[in-house]
Amino acid sequence: MKKTLEQQLEYQKKLNSITNRIHSARDTDDILLNLQDDILLLFDADRITIYAIDGIKKQLISRIKTGNEIKKIHLSINNRSIAGYCATTGRLLNINDVHDEVKLKGINPQLKFDSSWDKKTGYNTNQVLVAPISCNKYLLGVMQLINKKSGGFFDKEDESSIQAIAKTLGIAFFKNQKTTRELRSTKFGSLVLNNIITANDLKDAMSLARRTDRPVESVLINDLHIPKERVGKSSADYYKTRFIPYDQKMSIPDELLKGLKPGYLRSNLFIPVARSGNKIVVAMEAPASLSARDAVKKLFPATQFEYCVSFEEDIHKMIDMFLNKKATGSLVETGSIEDILGQLNTGREDYEEEIEVITEEDSAIVQLVNKIIIDAYNRGASDIHIEPRQGNKNAVIRIRIDGACQVYQTIPFSYQKALISRIKIMSDLDIAERRLPQDGKIKFKKFAPLDIELRVATIPTAGRNEDVVMRILAAGEPISLDKMGMSERNLNLFKETITKPYGIVLVVGPTGSGKTTTLHAALAYINKPETKIWTAEDPVEITQDGLRQVQINSKIGFNFATAMRAFLRADPDVIMVGEMRDKETVSTGIEASLTGHLVFSTLHTNSAPETITRLLDMGMDPFNFADALLGVLAQRLVRTLCKECREKYHPTKNEFDVLARTYNGNFDSLGIEYNNDFFLYKARGCPQCNNTGYRGRTGIHELLAGTDEMKSLIQNRAKIKELKTQGIKDGMTTLMQDGIRKVCLGLTEFTQVRKVCIK
Repeated sequence: MKKTLEQQLEYQKKLNSITNRIHSARDTDDILLNLQDDILLLFDADRITIYAIDGIKKQLISRIKTGNEIKKIHLSINNRSIAGYCATTGRLLNINDVHDEVKLKGINPQLKFDSSWDKKTGYNTNQVLVAPISCNKYLLGVMQLINKKSGGFFDKEDESSIQAIAKTLGIAFFKNQKTTRELRSTKFGSLVLNNIITANDLKDAMSLARRTDRPVESVLINDLHIPKERVGKSSADYYKTRFIPYDQKMSIPDELLKGLKPGYLRSNLFIPVARSGNKIVVAMEAPASLSARDAVKKLFPATQFEYCVSFEEDIHKMIDMFLNKKATGSLVETGSIEDILGQLNTGREDYEEEIEVITEEDSAIVQLVNKIIIDAYNRGASDIHIEPRQGNKNAVIRIRIDGACQVYQTIPFSYQKALISRIKIMSDLDIAERRLPQDGKIKFKKFAPLDIELRVATIPTAGRNEDVVMRILAAGEPISLDKMGMSERNLNLFKETITKPYGIVLVVGPTGSGKTTTLHAALAYINKPETKIWTAEDPVEITQDGLRQVQINSKIGFNFATAMRAFLRADPDVIMVGEMRDKETVSTGIEASLTGHLVFSTLHTNSAPETITRLLDMGMDPFNFADALLGVLAQRLVRTLCKECREKYHPTKNEFDVLARTYNGNFDSLGIEYNNDFFLYKARGCPQCNNTGYRGRTGIHELLAGTDEMKSLIQNRAKIKELKTQGIKDGMTTLMQDGIRKVCLGLTEFTQVRKVCIK
């Protein structure tokens, strides 16, 4: 129906109002959000989408859209979609029926409407009017209108109007891009580029920082509530280095801070934070500053430096914590380790030849040992390594977190023997014996307000020194089987196996692979009032109500075999033996399993099939062993990626082929194929994971079932290869295969799997 003159004037007035408001807008996104209803009303359209160009990925990304079914739309710039064709050719398209394939093919043979969008959303798309957004011959985006509300079609007037609005948007987008390019040269430009804040937000933050005499990062974090790690990542991207934030749990080796003046560090805004060989890691406010770098080089005779970025406020906090001797917060409050080390007279050398006995509760050595243990516990460490060096070099203390060692602190050379003597006293060991290894245990509650136990091992090392390794025993409740990270097949089969009335179940792997944790999870699953369960462990790390748990003591001849024989006279239903170390223990276990008992134990072998041949080589009767065996679970622990900062990426075809080749089986069974939708994850680093990129560990498993076919092979003393082949036929996935499955799930990296698996 033809419009009257008054209607035409009103229409033109609304169109001019929209273009004028876009042209004068300070923030294009904000004005478009405010104008989208006016634009829809002008065109009598049902929906609108405005796409911007991502030049790096060659994609259209929705900046403004109506309809909440899908949060964001990504389209490739090609002829296979209506908006993509508009972007490719720069042509306006007015299509009355998007389902008319003949008409679409007439425009371009590749052009089609992807009906999956309507299926996902439940929305029915019919008409589409789309125009390119450009300025100075540069394509900047696409504007798309969908469906006339009145049921008609978009007409020539609509085509003219959408081109007028698109032209105005092009000028606004170009202006914004120019501002963005200017901001890219700042430390915080990537926040704008990644759409975390707008260009105007950053300009306002810089202005507020100048007015209030505060750092820009402080305004971004405290006023705009941008996560600290995102702001730090932006600075790190700018300087092409790492971001090191302040952390109350961080430690800096004392040797790096020796002789440094807090005032000098404050004025130059840097502090050394770590040393690796001849390389010193320095946290700086401006890593590119030549004057600051020169100041660093004058202080340290190193040939290599890693200049990392940190915030001014964080550097001041580090200086306060490590050089002003301020206390740090933790799960158990303790003083600063630098404060404790400051009490030591590093000029004394008389501990070189003497055994130092520390008995005063307020001595620096007593405080130091307590501090080391509490800090390690607070950081989730499993082991503490105290390593004296030869000559007059300082002793190094390392802690193991998530399977990887990291330097915790250095201790003055002249106090290393006093430190070790104090640990021996706490462990009830002979402090005069320094030639032989010793084992002991610390009940730490006697010395500090923290109820944990530590297993202590001392070992004589070169230069008349002694190393000490303390294992923090993981006391507490068992983990649920459902949280062990097993695949559905492994979990269901393992549950079925451990609920059998009798037989033997073995969990195998190297030291520290989580075998005891898995066994206790299994015991927790079957721990019922009607079931009598005896366990023999060395040491008892995890306690459970209902279990009768026995501590092995080899010094008096109370070993695993002795404990098992005692259990058989104590009316057991289930027996768990911490480890099968010898023929006697294995024989007793098989005998118990054949006389109506369910037996659990561990073994140090590399794989499930290898376990069978190992036990047969130890002299086990193959017929008895085959009858007793229910299953063998081999496992490893791999470091998992930090979920807060893991980085998604599209791997190369070569990476994909390496995964498929290493899987060495039916890789297609994982339902994975190489295409644009296939992504993996890699470590990045953030404050939550102490900038390692990893947080926690998960298990990878290989479960061999004691099927009739497997039992037959055992009776015939089959080789490992035959056992493995049969296990795979029975549904077993190897450790490597389960690890690759977890890589594809985004839980870990392939490099972490290869570290713990033998192909």
